[in-house]
Amino acid sequence: MKCNSKNFINRLKKEKEDALEFIIEEYSSLVKGISYKILSNISKEAIDECVNDVFLTVWQNANLFEGNPEDFKKWIAMITKHKAIDRYRQLDKLQKREKNDEFILEQSISEDVQISLLEKDEKNTLLLALSTLKDIDREIFMMKYFLYLTTQEIAESLNLSISAVENRLYRGKKKLAKNPILRERFI
Repeated sequence: MKCNSKNFINRLKKEKEDALEFIIEEYSSLVKGISYKILSNISKEAIDECVNDVFLTVWQNANLFEGNPEDFKKWIAMITKHKAIDRYRQLDKLQKREKNDEFILEQSISEDVQISLLEKDEKNTLLLALSTLKDIDREIFMMKYFLYLTTQEIAESLNLSISAVENRLYRGKKKLAKNPILRERFI
């Protein structure tokens, strides 16, 4: 038996594939039109996915349809409308979330750049201030605060006593404390 406009509902309920083909051929322009109206500003893929979802839903829920062929058109139109609205909401939320994630990433990168610039500026200020110290004191500061060596390691490296290294660090800190940026760093 061939599917036609009089028997397609019964054949669809019996899960005959020719009924699905008939419905796709007969109602695809209606389904695409409704989907396009709701989803046109989202994407063509969203429209195509919605159309596929509608026909899949009709196929899976054919037993729920009660009525004649004229009512079927209204039924498939309502399914399409609800599927398209659901898809629109889903994709709209996704786009908003992606925009928010982009904004957060841009803010994070901007903050990282600002922090990096401040650290570089502070480091340059520190190096400039360190250049005012005697060579041995500068070397002790570099070992302590840039290489993170212990006082004992510095003393052994420079053949000085631990107390001599501590005294030079203390005096150097006092001298550098005149610079407000360095005051926070070393004192």
